Amino acid sequence: MLGLNIFKFIGEIFQVLFIPFEWIRLTLAKGAAGWWTSNAINWIFLAILLGLLYYWISQALKFKREGTEDIA
Repeated sequence: MLGLNIFKFIGEIFQVLFIPFEWIRLTLAKGAAGWWTSNAINWIFLAILLGLLYYWISQALKFKREGTEDIA
């Protein structure tokens, strides 16, 4: 029973998290403006991801230059 409840909980979480996408799909998915509006959130996520990746790589290079990276 516990395993089934976990999967039901995960399904409910994703139903709540996808409400904005469902709203966009139902109300704004007409014409070219709908495509841009629908994909704007994906571009925002991509920009955040690239910013975090840049920060992570720059920190790794900084520690490598200083010789303080974790060798283990």
